[in-house]
Amino acid sequence: MSSDWQEISLIKALDVNPAVKMQKGDVYPFVDMQSIEAGNKYVMAHQEREFKSSGSRFIDGDTLMARITPCLENGKISRYRSVDGNPAHGSTEFIVLRHRKGITHPEFVYYLTISDQVKPYAIAQMTGSSGRQRVPVNSFKHLTINLPPLPEQQAISEILKTLDDKIELNRQMCDTLEKTASALFRSWFVDFDPVKAKIDGRVPEGIEPELLDLFPDSFKDSDLGPIPAGWEVKAMDEIADFLNGLALQKYPAVEGQPHLPVIKIAEINRGITQQTSKASADIPAKYIIDDGDVLFSWSGSLTAILWPYGKGALNQHLFKVTSSKYPKWFYYQWIWQHLPFYRMIAASKATTMGHIKRQHLSETKAYIPSDPLLKEADKIFAPMLSRIVDLGTEIRCLSNMRDNLLPKLISGELRVEDVGGV
Repeated sequence: MSSDWQEISLIKALDVNPAVKMQKGDVYPFVDMQSIEAGNKYVMAHQEREFKSSGSRFIDGDTLMARITPCLENGKISRYRSVDGNPAHGSTEFIVLRHRKGITHPEFVYYLTISDQVKPYAIAQMTGSSGRQRVPVNSFKHLTINLPPLPEQQAISEILKTLDDKIELNRQMCDTLEKTASALFRSWFVDFDPVKAKIDGRVPEGIEPELLDLFPDSFKDSDLGPIPAGWEVKAMDEIADFLNGLALQKYPAVEGQPHLPVIKIAEINRGITQQTSKASADIPAKYIIDDGDVLFSWSGSLTAILWPYGKGALNQHLFKVTSSKYPKWFYYQWIWQHLPFYRMIAASKATTMGHIKRQHLSETKAYIPSDPLLKEADKIFAPMLSRIVDLGTEIRCLSNMRDNLLPKLISGELRVEDVGGV
């Protein structure tokens, strides 16, 4: 730490739960706990609610930190980004942190909060009954931090912000590609729009004549109703193999021996973190996952992703989905088409952790087009999925770079002038 850094109480460096003027009974943007995703720097309000004078209040640029377990341990800390410039309110379980003019830089507040100087301290201060522990706001008056001068705070923030902005851009591109692929898949293979257009004598937009020729111009009857002539209906477990993970507590990591991160439902939602368990690397090869694998959590959150976080060990409650008959994009999109049904089944369970059974994979169906059409469509969908995986792995690399730089820059171990271009 440089001599021009100062030791200062956190409450003198930051404004904790600052006052925000809001009118009771008026409607303002609202942020709930679920909106904050671990590792995402920014959070926006996706809903509006009447302000009833309770809960947290904040403005554009404020940092929101979860104060309740396990949200804080899971990394639910984000910087609020306003769309309209109006104040907002949110969960009672947020602590709001803001810069103090002339002492701290607004951007630096977020990086300080997620650093080893603040987050671990906050976790250690939690009080209350098991499972509902919270950080007392007044505990921050006992925390002293090492604070660099304002110009260095700004320089540190710019370095880390550059990485976070790249991560955010990649996430937006992934989201756009996912939505585009999903909409196109549904149009072609679920709603049969090209077939309907040909029957009506119309030429649909955005589809090449050579590809359109491969869609039939009539329907036939099936157990699920009319489907394009020449197509088939198959169950989900016929078009793909759903491999359930191992009970990896039976394969503990051994010190000094190769190991793998254990991929559970938590890792599906937030990636590999310090809380991720480890297992021995000596497990059957089919249970080792890698970038681009399709993972489907069949209990809990019930979602499907293209895994972007490197090698790991597949835990139970997750399916690794593969197929020797159909391309990855095809069965991946069909899983997403059936997710609303799967989630409904899981929600109907009386247990605290709803799930589906293999019989539900047999009960849900997929429409299978002709081989020539599937091969031609592969030229469109496969590059989209490949790009999503590439962006995901780039996010992982950028995140690792940021996470390695952050504690060193915040502590002064590494100085701004020592960091090259990022």
